[in-house]
Amino acid sequence: MTFGPGQSLADAVTAATAILRDAGVPSPRVDAELLADHLLNVGLGRLRAMMLGDAPAPEGYEALVAERASRIPLQHITGVAHFRYLELAVGPGVFIPRPETESVVQLVIDHVKGMAQPRIVDLGTGSGAIAGSIAHEVPGAEVHAVEFSPFAHAWAAKNLAPLGVHLVLGDLRNALQELNGTVDVVVSNPPYIPSEAIPNEPEVALHDPPEALYGGGADGMELPTAAAASAARLLVPGGYFVMEHAEVQAEWIAAMLGRSGSWTRISTHRDLNGKERATSAVLADQTIRNERMGQ
Repeated sequence: MTFGPGQSLADAVTAATAILRDAGVPSPRVDAELLADHLLNVGLGRLRAMMLGDAPAPEGYEALVAERASRIPLQHITGVAHFRYLELAVGPGVFIPRPETESVVQLVIDHVKGMAQPRIVDLGTGSGAIAGSIAHEVPGAEVHAVEFSPFAHAWAAKNLAPLGVHLVLGDLRNALQELNGTVDVVVSNPPYIPSEAIPNEPEVALHDPPEALYGGGADGMELPTAAAASAARLLVPGGYFVMEHAEVQAEWIAAMLGRSGSWTRISTHRDLNGKERATSAVLADQTIRNERMGQ
């Protein structure tokens, strides 16, 4: 089926689904419906009800479908990414948050449950998805976020300002020196892709900013290692660190944290797909750290 004049909404969505499937879009039916709803703004439930009748296809729908078929990310077309309970503004220059990162946020929320006013830092916030979700879901939390890219920082500022997050433009390696030794939780989803590993998905390879993907060095571990070092600098003794990573990097990151002598209770966590998605650790007190380093 193809697009045609005077086409019904149902037929247009069916045609769009076929076009997107042929283009290799991973979720063609869902994307076809979301593009239609972007124009109609009625919600997916109402949209699907309208498709049972003779509602007409919205004007401009074919053009949006053509953009998505060219593998422009859906979120760049709609300008919105949904993450946990938030609707985030996104576009060129910022990493689009992924559903698997929602489980990393949950680890933080579970850890600070019962704490009156936890101080939490998000290193490499991107769109602000992690920091914003924590601020939204943990009443009383003092949340700080760091972003290096001016483009991503601009998107994060738009998303985080209404949530009261303190956002700084800076390098996760040395930002927030004024908070050294005072933070309860540090969370990070740093770039971690190796320099020569080009992502398979065109949406990622062509549209996510390189500075949000590649972690530095042949193994991609420069920035994750730096994030761990900054976490050790920022946290109070007994403070909690959790970092997202690729499934294949779990063992390496746990070993890296162990070698540093700064961490105890190192644990790997699986996402909803069963993949080893994050590693957490607790900062040892100074006496233990000195003993481990032979001082």
